[in-house]
Amino acid sequence: MPYVFGGLVVLNALMLGYYLFLKQPSATQSVKQAKADLVQPIEFSNSALYIPPRIGNKD
Repeated sequence: MPYVFGGLVVLNALMLGYYLFLKQPSATQSVKQAKADLVQPIEFSNSALYIPPRIGNKD
């Protein structure tokens, strides 16, 4: 039994190393869409003009 357990540990380490370091992940449709959304510019409006003055301020 110790040989089976040791073999499974070694096999697990080999598979983990393969998936972490050798295999390149393929981009799914949702990942491509998210990257495209990040590249597009975001609208920005300066809302600081609409903030009321602080209470107690004489401005």
